[in-house]
Parts: sequence; structure tokens; C-alpha cells
Amino acid sequence: MSSTTIRAMVTGGSGGIGAAICRRLGAVGHFVYVHANRGIAAAEAVAGEIVAAGGQAQAVGFDVTDADATRAAIDALLAHGPIQILVNNAGILDDAAFPGMSPEQWHRVIDVSLNGFYNVTQPLMLPMIRTRWGRIVNISSVTALIGNRGQVNYAAAKGALIAAAKTLSLEVATRGITVNAVAPGIISTSMSGTAFDSADISQLVPMKRAGSPEEVANLVAFLASDEATYITGQVISINGGMT
Repeated sequence: MSSTTIRAMVTGGSGGIGAAICRRLGAVGHFVYVHANRGIAAAEAVAGEIVAAGGQAQAVGFDVTDADATRAAIDALLAHGPIQILVNNAGILDDAAFPGMSPEQWHRVIDVSLNGFYNVTQPLMLPMIRTRWGRIVNISSVTALIGNRGQVNYAAAKGALIAAAKTLSLEVATRGITVNAVAPGIISTSMSGTAFDSADISQLVPMKRAGSPEEVANLVAFLASDEATYITGQVISINGGMT
């Protein structure tokens, strides 16, 4: 890849894992679009941190479930050039035992993770293909691999991101673009902070601790680098040994 600054986008970039990924990509010299929907102030703060550290970043706000709004926002960004690193990290939890899960709970979770993946990724593909270099990383979850009670909607959405990554990787394998999925386990963020106490973590995780957002970010940054040129179509777990 040339020395030209590569532009990256991280959806859900204002949250714990997303913010860590944004900071890491900014630290290695990429221009980072820190995406948020309702958390635009937090996204602006993350972008500010990256700039203060000597990097380049900009907060962008749109609802990934709104296809028209997403397309308009992405078209505006593409007017400045292709985005060659995309991290599909946006996701929400809305847990319930499946017999009592409402249609709204099902659709909200699927819309953000899965339809959001389509709405963001599809318009970025042709400009990325024309550069013959790109990195797409879908943030999935250990729940998609081993299941978790009360999260049928979340597991379905995150499992679909794995399947999408594997299939899209085949379509663009000859174009210098890799597509992979990362499946974090229990990570210390506000999203998971109330879901697991220390006893749960000790029982579920062989390493007896939660992972950090920075550990996930390091893996994503590696997959987004030239060092990972021959890794594509894979799902890589980062979960302290959970099986």
C-alpha cells in the first residue's frame, strides 16, 4: 500500500470497543471517521482525543438503520476519496427470553447489526475495489459461536455478520481486499459491565478476567494492516479461552 493516508470508518465508534479501535487506528496513522448515532458528542470527544494525540479524525453522525440517511452521509464522505478500512462495530443489546421477545426487540437488534452492515458496507465497496486495497472487519461476538440465554436476537445478528464476512471475502479476494470477523468474549465496557459479575467471569473465562477494549482494538488494527494480507474469510475469537 502507498504512503497516502488511508481513511477508516468505525461504526459505533463512540462506545467502549469502538472508541478503542478508533484510537488505535488513529495512532497508526489512519484518518478515522468516528461514527455514532445518538452518541455524537461522545464521538466528537473520541475524534478530539485522536487529533490531540497528533492523529486525524472526524466525528460523523447517522442512523445505520436508515438506508437513505446512511447513503447520503457516505456519499458525502466518498466525495473526498475512498474509505479503505471499515470496521462494522455498531450493535445494541435488547435481551429477553425468546418466548417473551417482542417483535420490536427482534427487529431493533437485527436492524442495527445486520441491516446496518449492509447499509454502510455496500456503498463503500466499489470505491474500495477500484483502489485494489481494503480491509473490512465485522465485530461479532462469542454469543454467535456458543450462544447465550436471552440473546437469540443478538446471536442471530452477530452470527449473520460472520457468514457475511466469509462470503464477501470470496467475492473480493482477488481485489486486494480482506474481510474478517472478530468475536470478542466478555469485554470491560459499559455495555457489558452490568451483565457479568466477577464470579460469572471467573466461572466462564479460563483467564479469570474480562478482556479490555484495547486488546480487541489491537487485533482489529492487525487485521487492518499490511501484515494481515493473507488472512481473509476468518472469524477470530478474543475471549480469554472461552469455548
